[in-house]
Amino acid sequence: MIPCAFCGRENEPDSRFCIDCGKPANPSAARIGPAYVPSPSGDHALPVTPPTATARSTASSAAATSVATPAVMPPSQMRSSSVPITRVSEAVTVCASCGKSVSPELPFCGHCGTRVGQRASVGAAPATSSGTQVLSGRRAGTTRIALLGEAAQVVQTFTLERDDAVIGRGEADIRFENDLYMSPLHVRLELRNGQLALRDLGSRNGTWVFIDRPTKLTNGDVILMGSQLLRFRRLGYPGPHPPEADSTRRMGSAVPNVDIAVLEQLRADGSVRDTFHLSPGRSVTIGRETGDWTFPYDGTMSSRHTEIRSEDNEFFVHDANSRNGVAMAARGERPIQKGQRLLVGDQILRVESV
Repeated sequence: MIPCAFCGRENEPDSRFCIDCGKPANPSAARIGPAYVPSPSGDHALPVTPPTATARSTASSAAATSVATPAVMPPSQMRSSSVPITRVSEAVTVCASCGKSVSPELPFCGHCGTRVGQRASVGAAPATSSGTQVLSGRRAGTTRIALLGEAAQVVQTFTLERDDAVIGRGEADIRFENDLYMSPLHVRLELRNGQLALRDLGSRNGTWVFIDRPTKLTNGDVILMGSQLLRFRRLGYPGPHPPEADSTRRMGSAVPNVDIAVLEQLRADGSVRDTFHLSPGRSVTIGRETGDWTFPYDGTMSSRHTEIRSEDNEFFVHDANSRNGVAMAARGERPIQKGQRLLVGDQILRVESV
């Protein structure tokens, strides 16, 4: 058995596509066109090559010792060994595309990648009088996801009957066919032991979780505020300058005396445009009109949008009551609570109940 580099599902050695998420499982089924991730050095974006079995094992061992993580990690580094295996019955059906035998409870054929079964089917479920659509399958579940409109009103509600569902533009359980910012298979939601979690499936634009409280920043975190992507990167403490032989003092700004982190403004290709350095004991305000770092050209950013506060050499991001909120890129598997909002492609979703 070989694990999928995107979702962790165990597949047969001869499988070309993952039977659980539909992603390519070996180099012969490589994705069409290169994907790009921001370069840790802040230079040009780096292409991501399709993961191989060797690369997956190398990435797993390297992840334990890695200190800095790119803003958007290659799919091979996002797999967790703790991802549970999808439950499969002994029933067998035939794939309509390639004729191979597959389980009807699996979403995808492992031989050709064609959609076989449905965890959920939004389109096949009729809308109720309240506008709620129930995803087909077993008895109605308790996890409800709302699609929000421009005025934050609930446009549509999806009720998950199964323990997991995939959101995307293509052959997904919750489908947004006309959203060009959404990848065909974008993000997976899974309910385990009463806890809802999401995992980005290597999407081009990532999955974003809006913060509702001060959030600690870790190296490689990417923040969305307005239309700006800002990456937080640790610098560490510089070494002291050795004294000059003739005791001459150095010129330069004495305050602040040290920078230990930096915010990097990212372009669409992942390259760095502008930077803002962070130092201990110094809070930074970011906005469209007022603050230490302003973006007067960004109409989606509030006048005073975000504050980055320094607390004991750590940095926390605060939403300064902005209109459009502050979101963090989901890295690996992330727990989601009731009331939290998500940005998937160009869609704002909110968890109504779990």
